[in-house]
Amino acid sequence: MEDIILKFHNVCVSYTEGKNAVNDVSADVRRGLITSIMGPSGCGKSTLLRAVNRMHELYPDIKITGSIELDGKDILKMNPIMVRRMAGMVFQRPNPFPTMSIYENILAGYTLNGIRLSRAEKDEIVESCLFNVGLWDEVKDSLTKRGSFLSGGQQQRLCIARALALKPDVLLMDEPTSALDPIATAKIEDLLVQLKKDVTIVIVTHNMGQAARISDYSMFMYLGELVEYDKTQKMFTNPKDKRTEAYLTGRFG
Repeated sequence: MEDIILKFHNVCVSYTEGKNAVNDVSADVRRGLITSIMGPSGCGKSTLLRAVNRMHELYPDIKITGSIELDGKDILKMNPIMVRRMAGMVFQRPNPFPTMSIYENILAGYTLNGIRLSRAEKDEIVESCLFNVGLWDEVKDSLTKRGSFLSGGQQQRLCIARALALKPDVLLMDEPTSALDPIATAKIEDLLVQLKKDVTIVIVTHNMGQAARISDYSMFMYLGELVEYDKTQKMFTNPKDKRTEAYLTGRFG
């Protein structure tokens, strides 16, 4: 029996009364693997991902029902700050904090949460996180410079390092390579495959090739519903649902 880290149970998310952007989604996400969420634009995939991080609470009209369990805890009933420590988030466009140095960016989660660290602890976290995302050798002599001086691909790796610094249980990624060129994208994909030994990854992607290359399991969403969820290789070679097949073969929309 594979270890389940994240459970969606009858999850609905609505932006407007009576219309669900995510409709009755139930799924179990396995620990230590990469799970991709695919589907056409507007199908609810980013909405589902952001529900895990409690991002929707920043907007008062958005309603969430059902339950989302992370490591056996119902995150919809927890303090959002604790949830965001357990579930790190990386967005579509690299977003280093513009007024902070590379060093300060990595430690931002500790600073914002009021967690005090010694200088030695800070140095160790910064070095290990940058090393884990393959950035240490590139930036170790520039730690006091702002993150915005890095290339797009380096900035995104910095954001991944920042998300990993608090040692989350799961790393949520919302189309993390869509703003990057193919070389930077390939580096991030290689990085994610290495990182899954330390953190469970859930990635929203509109890039089917990316899902096929890096994910162990895939969800296919359409019009807010989870149409199909299976091992990626199985879904790509033998989809059960005609809508999945139409999407994967480009005969969709």
